[in-house]
Amino acid sequence: MANDNQVSAVLTDQNVEDILGHLTALEALLPFLISRAVGDNNVMLGDKSVAFDEKCANYMASNPEFIPGYVDPAEVLKDRALRDQFSKFMPQMQLLASKSVDTYDVVGNEMMMADLAYYNSTADAAKRGKTSAGDIHDDLATRYPGRTSTKPPQPAAKKVVA
Repeated sequence: MANDNQVSAVLTDQNVEDILGHLTALEALLPFLISRAVGDNNVMLGDKSVAFDEKCANYMASNPEFIPGYVDPAEVLKDRALRDQFSKFMPQMQLLASKSVDTYDVVGNEMMMADLAYYNSTADAAKRGKTSAGDIHDDLATRYPGRTSTKPPQPAAKKVVA
């Protein structure tokens, strides 16, 4: 287990406070961010559609008479400019978020591996007669309902009457 540790780090309370401050500052710089409804993953202008949008932008500029009345050209230009600005920092933000989630998950896995090793050690110690180990093991066994921590008692042999 000692060599299985992928993450060995410390975050102080000050580090966490600084990180939260920076995140708050980022949110303040992006007051227009929204959250979509669960399941709303409709992305019409993905990476594959950028060329289509560029063509549309050129045509809208050269042939504005075909822009429908319900489309506000000024808002479309604003959206394009905003998306262009986002594209400058989104990869770095996505990478940071992804690495944060991965690190969080790996640290949790490392903790669980240590916990399971301890749990199994208490089972072994209980088998060797350490009573406090049995109590600890039984308490920890509640994490795995339905599993028995000891072998079920064998039914008594029936007496055969001849």
